[in-house]
Amino acid sequence: MIPVAEFKQFTEQQPAFKVLKPWWDVLAEYLTVAMLMIGVFGCTLQVTQDKIICLPNHEPQENLSEAPCQQLLPRRSPEQMGALQEVKGLKNNLDLQQYSFINQLCYETALHWYAKYFPYLVVIHTLIFMVCTSFWFKFPGTSSKIEHFISILGKCFDSPWTTRALSEVSGENQKGPAAAGRASATMVATAGAAPGKAGEGEKEKVLAEPEKVVTEPPVVTLLDKKEGEQAKALFEKVKKFRVHVEEGDILYTMYIRQTVLKVCKFLAILVYNLVYVEKISFLVACRVETSEVTGYASFCCNHTKAHLFSKLAFCYISFVCIYGLTCIYTLYWLFHRPLKEYSFRSVREETGMGDIPDVKNDFAFMLHLIDQYDSLYSKRFAVFLSEVSESRLKQLNLNHEWTPEKLRQKLQRNAAGRLELALCMLPGLPDTIFELSEVESLRLEAICDITFPPGLSQLVHLQELSLLHSPTRLPFSLQVFLRDHLKVMRVKCEELREVPLWVFGLRGLEELHLEGLFPQELARAATLESLRELKQLKVLSLRSNAGKVPASVTDVAGHLQRLSLHNDGARLVALNSLKKLAALRELELVACGLERIPHAVFSLGALQELDLKDNHLRSIEEILSFQHCRKLVTLRLWHNQIAYVPEHVRKLRSLEQLYLSYNKLETLPSQLGLCSGLRLLDVSHNGLHSLPPEVGLLQNLQHLALSYNALEALPDELFFCRKLRTLLLGDNQLSQLSPHVGALRALSRLELKGNRLEALPEELGNCGGLKKAGLLVEDTLYQGLPAEVRDKMEEE
Repeated sequence: MIPVAEFKQFTEQQPAFKVLKPWWDVLAEYLTVAMLMIGVFGCTLQVTQDKIICLPNHEPQENLSEAPCQQLLPRRSPEQMGALQEVKGLKNNLDLQQYSFINQLCYETALHWYAKYFPYLVVIHTLIFMVCTSFWFKFPGTSSKIEHFISILGKCFDSPWTTRALSEVSGENQKGPAAAGRASATMVATAGAAPGKAGEGEKEKVLAEPEKVVTEPPVVTLLDKKEGEQAKALFEKVKKFRVHVEEGDILYTMYIRQTVLKVCKFLAILVYNLVYVEKISFLVACRVETSEVTGYASFCCNHTKAHLFSKLAFCYISFVCIYGLTCIYTLYWLFHRPLKEYSFRSVREETGMGDIPDVKNDFAFMLHLIDQYDSLYSKRFAVFLSEVSESRLKQLNLNHEWTPEKLRQKLQRNAAGRLELALCMLPGLPDTIFELSEVESLRLEAICDITFPPGLSQLVHLQELSLLHSPTRLPFSLQVFLRDHLKVMRVKCEELREVPLWVFGLRGLEELHLEGLFPQELARAATLESLRELKQLKVLSLRSNAGKVPASVTDVAGHLQRLSLHNDGARLVALNSLKKLAALRELELVACGLERIPHAVFSLGALQELDLKDNHLRSIEEILSFQHCRKLVTLRLWHNQIAYVPEHVRKLRSLEQLYLSYNKLETLPSQLGLCSGLRLLDVSHNGLHSLPPEVGLLQNLQHLALSYNALEALPDELFFCRKLRTLLLGDNQLSQLSPHVGALRALSRLELKGNRLEALPEELGNCGGLKKAGLLVEDTLYQGLPAEVRDKMEEE
């Protein structure tokens, strides 16, 4: 016998594959099992029992025509039949081996091939049906995609995040009617409590109980960190799988091909079975030339299993017809609707996740098959296609990771003295931030797609907000809050057009710092959003590649006090609009490609500080015009290519700070000593070989930086500057330090490293404010000082 278990491998798939089997495939499997049983049963009978039994025919040879066995039996009268009784049991003179020989010979020659091989044909055809049904589960090009999809689908279905996301949506959908239910329940409870009767109190309790059940969504346990990470990984897998599967339609094509093949096979089986089923006959006439061996040439044979095979054949044909109808229906289902497109419209309407995308090609086809099994799979799977759901998961993970206690540990005071929370490169904004009501400054860097929640209004002390490469959306309801609280706003992005428009509506803003590039075609025009709404703006900082000062700057000309333009080397051409900034006190034009000091600057009568750092200034002859800026106290001309300082510098008697470092100066004019108000002079990183003696006239000088020059000696007049507190002489070529240094009683910082000094004057001990920490010199020179001088410097 052939055990049915031997055929199990042909239908063996993973149990999880059942989700891709619609009802017609399941029915077809049962039909193939039934057909296989028919074939196996027939084969078993064929092998274990005699196939055919033959007896010799005693009719003369001339009567042996092509007539069947039934006609070879002569019709006789009753008298003749009685006479025949006498010859009953006559021997045919054949032994057992001759019978076996005749049986086998007649089976091979006289029996029709359909009657002989019917059970084998059933088995073969059934196996072909089985292979066709499960071929796409085994084919290398499709099986990997199916296995991957089934694996992801199972994880998505069982993920705790799926249950949580759908429960949250369900709770939101019930929020409206639930609120109405609570309101009516409250009214009933209030009305019932007024009389104070026990019966109505009980009624109130009865009404309140079911109300809780209806209004409160199911309790969903919080995801732990491991479950959150698993859900996050699932989102990534679904994204990559979707991109991979949507590229082609091999699954759809393979399923159609195997279905068409089954239909063709069904038609072929049906046709030839209907034609040949009548060939299964109980009596078979056999005529073989075996007279010399057996003495007979004609035999009448009995096909022992003909009756059973004929019944099995009709049963088999019936199953094949049903199987064929399922295949035809499958073709109808495949072609009457667009299976290469799948819409989640119903899921979007039901869950409220409006961003669930529609899918196509093989992805769509597998989802259509899943719907035939259970549409709940698609609904739960859709959760991992939604960016809204993914953002909720990220938010949940963020809240788990960034607890209020952990955030408080990151609080620090910034340069402005505000309590600042700085977050960098997070996948989102933790909701726990808004529990820190003490935060005064919030700095967010490299955080994508921020949408401020209503909880932002809990930061009642928030005054400063920095958004660095962090695109942000702000609900309209929160704009009023920021308008009333925010004083400082910093925005840094790739292009200035990415700056959120709501920034320009913060009326209470006092400082606005913008950093980003204008598109190349718009750089020359340098168009910026209107600043008219910023009625209290005092500081405006713009770092970009503008070709001119943005026209909108004049919108705040009446109250703007500080303007900083950092152009990253791009040349700033049109500066005439600066003349309108009458209230401007501080102006920075950094890296603007300037070759001369702009004339528009001299019209700023209220200007107090000017910074022209990192430009291409070679000559500063226009410095004479600064006498019109009577309030100018700080002039920064550092990091340029200035070769000399004109004599007109003497006109700047009100100047207090002059920065000329990182230039190409070799000498300083003696007229510099006439700038009697100068308190800070920085000429470090130049090529100075000497100082004019007139430097001693700067009686108010407190800070003098001469580092990184080529000074070989210092004029003794320098030490007449008795208010000098900081003297930086490092990295020069000084061979000695004058003993007059002891006259600088206020000196607290002296830098001498990098010179050619052989010893330090002991008069340094007279500098009462100079301590060891403020003396920067080689250890050998310091140790060469007298012990009492060193002890004095080391005293606290």
